[in-house]
Amino acid sequence: MKVRDCLLLAALPPITLLAATAASAGTPMSYLRAYGTKAYPVLALMWWLIAVSVAVVLIIGVLVLWGVLAKRKASVFGPLGAEDISRAPHASRWIGWGVAISTVPLVVTVVWTAAVLAAVNEPSRPAPFTIEITGHQWWWQVRYLSRDADRTITTANEIHIPTGRPVRVLLKSGDVIHSFWIPALTGKTDTIPGRTNVSWLEADQAGIYRGQCTEYCGRQHAHMAVFVVADRPGDFTNWWNAQIAPAAQPTAPDAMSGRDLFVVKCGSCHTVRGTDALGTVAPDLTHLMSRRTIAAGAAPNSAAGLSGWIANPQGIKPGTTMPTLYLSGSELQQVRAYLETLK
Repeated sequence: MKVRDCLLLAALPPITLLAATAASAGTPMSYLRAYGTKAYPVLALMWWLIAVSVAVVLIIGVLVLWGVLAKRKASVFGPLGAEDISRAPHASRWIGWGVAISTVPLVVTVVWTAAVLAAVNEPSRPAPFTIEITGHQWWWQVRYLSRDADRTITTANEIHIPTGRPVRVLLKSGDVIHSFWIPALTGKTDTIPGRTNVSWLEADQAGIYRGQCTEYCGRQHAHMAVFVVADRPGDFTNWWNAQIAPAAQPTAPDAMSGRDLFVVKCGSCHTVRGTDALGTVAPDLTHLMSRRTIAAGAAPNSAAGLSGWIANPQGIKPGTTMPTLYLSGSELQQVRAYLETLK
């Protein structure tokens, strides 16, 4: 091993720390920050593992560097001399100390991991309601369950939760295996066809937390984002009450024509409550304009984003199951005008 290689090995720990710092700066899915009761124990354990890993690399790097430099005969950069193979004195003592020292962090890690798994298995208090999340290629269906059928609502790709309260989550799949991950709030949990996995979420600060499908599920796997919007309890209640209401009836001529066109062209796949559009294979659009993005984060929920998505979904998300409708310019404007009323 060259001296240059030894120096690079010794420099790995600070490089690792710099990379970790960079990963936590300005990234929407940083795993180095936590904002919920479920995420805090995991974050502490992760920092412990990072510290142990850095210490191991540092110790090994120093020992390798010391071993190389100690065997130089003439100078640090001189040729190596021939060495007889022999057993060093007290070699077994070095091995014993190495095993003893490494056993301590390993035992701590095992015990700590078991404690964390127990802590995140169930919330410390009952969840006030349950959300059913179903992964599809390539979007997330979100149903808020309630004993009162009139308060059960369905939305897509954005999950609103109240701050300071645990929320029970049922995870399902509508086609292939997906994986639900909100790094700031919870770890990864797979959604498996024919099976329901149970998890929970809790956020202690209001804000938007980005998540992602982390199990390769097809061509648009990378464009399968999910957003958790943590609202203050009062704001969350207002949001849920607004979502219960059916879609507002349009009054502008363009929007009224767009509604009729939407029912014919899109109603077999999408639902808009209060209309004859009752499809169930695509996202519920009853309150589409209350969302920040469309197509699971692939485009912004703006006039331009809607126009581009309606006119050419394959250009924004190749392979998506939404077909190209081949609308004329006036028809596109009418459908977009109607969708913009769904607030």
